[in-house]
Amino acid sequence: MTYVIKDSCISCGACEPECPVEAITEGDSIYVIDPDKCIDCGACANVCPVDAPVEG
Repeated sequence: MTYVIKDSCISCGACEPECPVEAITEGDSIYVIDPDKCIDCGACANVCPVDAPVEG
């Protein structure tokens, strides 16, 4: 199961550089995870200050 970013995202950008497969990009109002690229490693969730990335 891949990760998704919830609406609680504050767009701080902490998650993007942590993704080893570059699946995270800045969206219109929050960051977005490409489910086709996500490898379910949890690196993004480990650094998020508001726990926005969750298994989806």
